[in-house]
Amino acid sequence: MIQILTQSLIPIFVCLLFGYVAGWRNVVSNKNTKELVTFLMSFALPCALFITIVQTSAGTLRTNTNSAVVLGLSYIFTFAVTYYAARLLRKNTAGESAVVALTVGFPNIAGVGLPLLAAVYGAQANISVAIGLTMGSVTITPLTIAILESASSAERNRPRLEVIRTALWRALKKPVFWAPMLGVILVLLELHLPAAFEKGLAILGNATEGAALFLTGLVASAQRIRLSLDVGFTILIKSLLQPALSLGIAVMLGVPHDQARYLILLSAVPSGFFGLLIGVDYGMKSEVASSSLIATTVLGILMLPVWIALI
Repeated sequence: MIQILTQSLIPIFVCLLFGYVAGWRNVVSNKNTKELVTFLMSFALPCALFITIVQTSAGTLRTNTNSAVVLGLSYIFTFAVTYYAARLLRKNTAGESAVVALTVGFPNIAGVGLPLLAAVYGAQANISVAIGLTMGSVTITPLTIAILESASSAERNRPRLEVIRTALWRALKKPVFWAPMLGVILVLLELHLPAAFEKGLAILGNATEGAALFLTGLVASAQRIRLSLDVGFTILIKSLLQPALSLGIAVMLGVPHDQARYLILLSAVPSGFFGLLIGVDYGMKSEVASSSLIATTVLGILMLPVWIALI
């Protein structure tokens, strides 16, 4: 077990450190990461998800329906708890609360979850990674966008339902959502891509792990970290509540152990950078969100081995 943890976790944090140092030393700008985000989220990651899906049998997809339910409910509940705690207890604005809730609720599956599960469990866990990213893209991500848009001065006069519908449509148009959905359709229809085309997409998809880890470190290097009660609360939710919640839902739905352990470990992965990046697009920077990202990533060195051992 110690050897597995060493071989899987150390390379991940080495890549994160490279990105952090590159941003800290200004070798790569950590102020404008739009191009790197676009490459990752619009090209490399969608290709990786698509290839993962099309190389999966229709029977395997059907058996993973409960996995989508587990992760979707886990994301939504974690988001709701974090959001309303920030709004009601800390009196934060709706926009900042949404950014913090998305940061905590949507784990860094692209940067940490994908390489971690591949190293610990092998390629058979990739389908759970694809499901995790897809569910986050169609649940709490558009919800966050809707809250941020409704909080902006340009959108305050529009009906809330219209704002939510617009945000959902924008999310559905993103390649990170429709690429795996297209893969699902092809698998269910038993359609196959030409081998050369599939190999080309796989080459681009193989850049996902390194790019996501480097980008996570780069984003973290541009953020301030300040430990506070708010940050401590988000650490508890991310490191303990969310994986425990996934465990409970998986048990209630009777998810087989082999699948359940993937879902629990994905939920235990540190906070993601989607909240920070979306917040920047709307002029909403949150010190709590950035501190949570850095703190849970560092704490992951201790917590991830614990969860791996438990499951």
